[in-house]
Amino acid sequence: RLDAMRRSLNGAIAGFNAKDSATKETGADDPQTRLRGLEKEVGSILSEVSNLRGKQERAERYDTSELDKLEASIPDLNERVEAGLRATASERRGVGSGGGEAASSGKKKKGGFFSRILGRGGDDKYEELIGTVAPGRDRVLFEDATKEARKDAYETARTLYSVIISTYPESPYLPLAKLAIADTFYLEGTTSALIQAGQYYQDWLAVFPTDPLADDVMLKIAEVEMRKMGLPDRDVQPARKAEQRLKVLLQDYPNTSLRPEAEIRLREVQENLGMHNMLVGNQYFDRYFQGKAPNPKGAQNRYREVVEKYPNFSYMDTVLYRLGVTYVQEEEPDEAAKYFQQLVRNHPNSDYSEKAREQLNAIGAPSPDPNPSKVSAPRPERPGIREQFFRELLGTTPVTIDKSGILISNSSKGGDLIEEAIRNNGTLPATTPTAPIQRRPPARTPINSLTPSNPSTKPSGITVQPTRPGAPASVSDPTKPLVNQTTTPPTTTTTSPANPLP
Repeated sequence: RLDAMRRSLNGAIAGFNAKDSATKETGADDPQTRLRGLEKEVGSILSEVSNLRGKQERAERYDTSELDKLEASIPDLNERVEAGLRATASERRGVGSGGGEAASSGKKKKGGFFSRILGRGGDDKYEELIGTVAPGRDRVLFEDATKEARKDAYETARTLYSVIISTYPESPYLPLAKLAIADTFYLEGTTSALIQAGQYYQDWLAVFPTDPLADDVMLKIAEVEMRKMGLPDRDVQPARKAEQRLKVLLQDYPNTSLRPEAEIRLREVQENLGMHNMLVGNQYFDRYFQGKAPNPKGAQNRYREVVEKYPNFSYMDTVLYRLGVTYVQEEEPDEAAKYFQQLVRNHPNSDYSEKAREQLNAIGAPSPDPNPSKVSAPRPERPGIREQFFRELLGTTPVTIDKSGILISNSSKGGDLIEEAIRNNGTLPATTPTAPIQRRPPARTPINSLTPSNPSTKPSGITVQPTRPGAPASVSDPTKPLVNQTTTPPTTTTTSPANPLP
């Protein structure tokens, strides 16, 4: 909230014409002075919050009453910021629209704010548009901003949307303008732009939590993190954040029409996290059998986390077998038998199935019959050498995401929600009286790599199963595990009799 307040104030301050304000005497009642004072106050509280966060991260002691005091001050500050923006709206609208020597001479002013943004002279086509106010001007700004966004002129589009926010506080286009700014960052797609997009989407969600587009925004925040995901052996924080957002979406909006898409994305994210844990477990596992670790507890913990959190992980057979081996080494046959039996029962087609039966015979534990539904199941498809090479080269994990924004599509042809909003004067028709629910028009089709390329072969519907972690593995059924998104796990070459691995 503090970041959102600061951005609103900075946008409002920038909306004043620097040349006009330079000729005025500034004082306590000056609108710019008032807004700058509020901006400094917000910055001061942000600094205090950062200090407390630093102490918390360093495990230093701090007085919790300071945190309570800051939390109590934010609502009051937010009210004063909104009041300041409303009170100075007329001054911001009037700047450059009349009065002064330039206005009386009929000459256009040079070097205004918008011109400096664009690096052009004062005769820019938008100079008059942003410097004056008139009925319907917010709609014109919204339309022009959208046209600029479709031409990939994102900075210009954001400037025009910001004028609506700072100058027309009662405009019906204001919520959509805030969301459109987030979309422009998402469409821009660079690393820094994605960080901005995630922050703007979160700010919008904090202000409009019950809006019918709230579930779309939550999914888009998750997709922002998914676009930042790398290979499983690298930073997994984006994947963890995406998983958290998707779980919250499915929990808070159980009846959302976005559920099938969220289920697919959740499994892809959890496939990445499962592979990360397995690769770390493999390192501990190898160190133990190389005599560099006193026990296999490190591998055990990582493998067990995969089994408990990601049951649809595509390398589950490998994890179960190695987890059973660690318990054999720890002389815990009952625990070992539990995982070997799970492997034999649920992965009868695995290369490890027969080895697990041998371990069960050596332990003296019964070997269960395979699950009939698993016998005819195809073996998980895993990337070949060429695909692995290109993934390593690019450093990214293939995921199913929609690269269009919520309001603005990545197509210059339109046919998106923002076009519908313009037709309806800043409003979107609700599809149901019980919000929130997705209000996406049929013309907007999410980019889904699991959909067949031939439109005539698209499935008629998706049967949504209860949320389960892991990644999808069938082109025809998104509720089943997907083709593995990661590299083939390393295998050990130890041939010691104490090591039951091949």
